[in-house]
Parts: sequence; structure tokens; C-alpha cells
Amino acid sequence: MSVLYLHFQNAERNGRVQKLAKSGAHIVVTEPRWPGFFELAKKEKPYAIAVDFSSAPSHALETADYLAKARETRDLPIYLLRVPVDRTDIVKKRLPQAPIVSEPELADILAEKEKEAQARALEKKEAAALARKNARAKKAATERQTAAAAAPAKAAAKPKKPVAPPTPPKKKGSPKKKPAVKKKPARKQSKKK
Repeated sequence: MSVLYLHFQNAERNGRVQKLAKSGAHIVVTEPRWPGFFELAKKEKPYAIAVDFSSAPSHALETADYLAKARETRDLPIYLLRVPVDRTDIVKKRLPQAPIVSEPELADILAEKEKEAQARALEKKEAAALARKNARAKKAATERQTAAAAAPAKAAAKPKKPVAPPTPPKKKGSPKKKPAVKKKPARKQSKKK
């Protein structure tokens, strides 16, 4: 999960990013310049956006206001950092859904969101493994039922071989002889001269 962190380049930015990264969230940093920040927000699809007001507060307010209204990012939580005291009322009026937080508060929020995301990912992984296990068991049961149903059908479909009547046992004793055929005597042929 990533967090889009909008902050103008200055000497303090890298240290702030490192502090937020300790929360476990993946921090994607860019300057709040149009259209770069918006294109990056569409590409990364972060789960939260943090806008730093320490440099150019008017520009940061316009950027946060745009992100709060854009179709692609309006459902994302937006956190505002280092809002000047003289701009607090205007910011709360234009962005009532975006809380103004300190850096440690944001790090705590991000750490909690990261834990929730990991728990959801683990839950999804376990649910997917259970679903695969159930699918395998269901498939095996279906195959067993199909095989059991097919066995009697196969047996009924096979034609029965006719059974020959049993042969009577042979009697012991003298075997029957065939009657002898009498041969006729051969004729004598007479010689004629």
C-alpha cells in the first residue's frame, strides 16, 4: 500500500519522508505541481494522500481541494500537514473531510492502516486457500459419486453371456464301442480275352 506525499523539494523533505516511511507504508513523494501529482495519483492508486503546507500554503490548499473533488481521488483520505495558523479556518471550511495532523500523528495513522491492510491480506490469503481446499474436496466427492453411479450402469449395460447347461458327469466303466462296419468283399475282376 502506498501513500502519496505532496511536498515541494527542500532540505527537510527527505527527513520527513523517512520518518513517515518508518510507519511501514510505502511513501511516494512528488511536488504538488499540475499535472504531475494528479497523474501519479491515478497511476499509483494510493490509499491515502498527505499534503504538506510548509511551502506555498495557497498552492497546497488548491492542490488538496482539487484532489478532494477529482473523481479518481475523492474517496481517498487526505491528511494535511503543517497548515499555517492563519490558514486553518479557510482550510477547515474548504476541506472539512481532511484532518490537519502532525507528522507523528500521521505516522501512527499510517502504521495502523498498514496493520489493517496486512491483516486483510492475510485474511484474503487464508480464505483463498480454504476455498481452493473446499473446491478440491468437492471435486473429489463429485468424482467419487460419478464413479459410483457409473459402476451399476456399466454392469447393467453389459450383455449377459449365456450360461451353458452343466454337462452330466461321465459314468465310469467300459466305454461304449462303436458298431463295426462290415466290409463287403471285393469283387474279382475277370479277365476277358
